[in-house]
Amino acid sequence: MTFSDVVEVIKSLSTDEKREIQLLLQQYLREERRDDIYANFKSSQIEQQKGELKFSANTNELKQLIEE
Repeated sequence: MTFSDVVEVIKSLSTDEKREIQLLLQQYLREERRDDIYANFKSSQIEQQKGELKFSANTNELKQLIEE
């Protein structure tokens, strides 16, 4: 089934069914974002354990770190 097939099927659904799909999609997107945030957190933890993270309160130094 192609994306356009899915779109056509959704168009044929009732309003209540479309709302349910909307709610499901919002939930799926939230879950995916949560997974991304967690993966980034775990990656940052590993970098910190390896001593690869750099911290600074100096804004000029922070700008340089971002550019690296």
